[in-house]
Amino acid sequence: MNANSIPNASLSPDFTIPLIADIAYDPNARLLGQARTLDAFTLLTKTQGQHMYLADQRSIDRQPLIAALVASQPAPAKLFLNQIVDAEKQQLLWQGESSDACISETNATYQYLSGNIKRRDLIGHLSSDGKETYHGGALANAHYLFICAESLWKREPLWELILGIANTGQYTVHPKLPPIPLNCKIVLVGSSALYSVSYVEERSFSSAFPLLGELVDEITLPEHTEHDYLEWLVALAKESHITLVQSALAPIFAFSSRLADHQKHLSLMTDPMVQLLQQACAYNDTDIIDDSAIQYALTQQTHRHNASQKLSAQSFDDNFINLPTQGTMIGQINGLTVLDAAEYCYGEPARITASVHYGDGEVADIERKSELGGNIHAKGLMILSSCLYRIFGKDAPLHLNANIVFEQSYQEIDGDSASLAEYCALMSAIAEQPIDQGIAATGAIDQFGQVQAIGGVNEKIEGFFDLCQRRGLTGSQGVILPKSNVQQLNLKREVLNAISEKQFHLYQVEHIDEAVTILMKHPAGIADEDGQFPDETLYGLVQARLEGLAGYPDDDRSIFAKWLDKLKLSS
Repeated sequence: MNANSIPNASLSPDFTIPLIADIAYDPNARLLGQARTLDAFTLLTKTQGQHMYLADQRSIDRQPLIAALVASQPAPAKLFLNQIVDAEKQQLLWQGESSDACISETNATYQYLSGNIKRRDLIGHLSSDGKETYHGGALANAHYLFICAESLWKREPLWELILGIANTGQYTVHPKLPPIPLNCKIVLVGSSALYSVSYVEERSFSSAFPLLGELVDEITLPEHTEHDYLEWLVALAKESHITLVQSALAPIFAFSSRLADHQKHLSLMTDPMVQLLQQACAYNDTDIIDDSAIQYALTQQTHRHNASQKLSAQSFDDNFINLPTQGTMIGQINGLTVLDAAEYCYGEPARITASVHYGDGEVADIERKSELGGNIHAKGLMILSSCLYRIFGKDAPLHLNANIVFEQSYQEIDGDSASLAEYCALMSAIAEQPIDQGIAATGAIDQFGQVQAIGGVNEKIEGFFDLCQRRGLTGSQGVILPKSNVQQLNLKREVLNAISEKQFHLYQVEHIDEAVTILMKHPAGIADEDGQFPDETLYGLVQARLEGLAGYPDDDRSIFAKWLDKLKLSS
């Protein structure tokens, strides 16, 4: 067994799932993991003149969470807007009891406004039937007013109106009516990006909305427990009139962990979770769902979104895209990429090649030169060059030029996750040692050769596995990945079975030397005190080739070594 092989127990998350029969419905479970937001909302209820911004995520259902936030606080007492005449001066005051001159009252604990909001929706209006009766808006009707921040932002006058009301603590409906004191707590609900822009660019924003409640979209184990999360799931299911049985929980937990992209994290994204449960019910033609219903719904969900993936797979199967998964090649390796659409992403292997020749030491990025490479990809190539010079060019310039390219790539490539594969291809090209084409590699590297984490690790592994499986697994194929990504592994059942049967392999690496050893079946080698690598090692072969390109014959090398020995003796 290879020392870098990943144990089977580390290939997917392992949860201790409690019995669903022991879980009672609790609407407060909706607030799981939202301690920061709950603290901000509690402060909102206890402070004067301070309002709140609720920063949410696109995939979190706002209204049920807003309802849970409001329910977490004591119900406020009903108030009446009474007209007071004092020394011939009229004013309006909110009081606990209604007077004969009451013109409005709070009718709701909270209200949520979004979409096409109008001025009168917020502040109300006077009737035009000659009686001049005040009809209160949301600011007068509710104790808490939640407003979609994006809806206000699109209409600048309303945005300015709300900022002004929040800062002054009052608003004017009509010249015939005294200013109405603000009794309502305003909560703007929007993205974190909009909050940041408003905080920086709107002078009055930070004074009006000092309280920030930022929703989280995942929880971490063991900070929270599986029992806590199951309460959250039961709350979602109950509100959708769905009954979960025990067998459904394992695939749901796995799906949630995959959404969170971590073995010890669970997703709080309500939209995809509720949609999955509802789809499972529809396919199962019942409101009681088990594991088979969940698995089928997930399979069909993938089937509905993977049209481009199927077309891509056909190109590989028809050999329109040349990418061998068996045998060996010099200067060629299979890297791994992720194609990310708005609603679906999948992994796809990419053939990376490197060629070297005599030159002035430049490692050229053909993607960048053809304007198909992004800035991060260019940065990865520069780091690769630095790493190369750190190992082999400490004392003298390198007399080679290298060209690295993603073959048959016709769209922009960005990211540094291919830098490990590119480095290995370069080492192969210089040393003229073949790379096993059945092993793909992904990982970013730093200048010291450490292999760093990358994104989309599950999709990348599954993309290469699917290609190998369609062609027939050989038992020697696999993927090299950063060790730091192992905690994100959450692979589909087919991959787990193939690994368990030793038909497919995963290797974890922390340094580039481990990767080149696996790919080229040669130890990387350790330099001696003179910076020389043993001849039989991979780096020894690289060093010999570089010295050959520089015009140093083998004898010169030995003479130089002898000269160094004499210097040591004389000292």
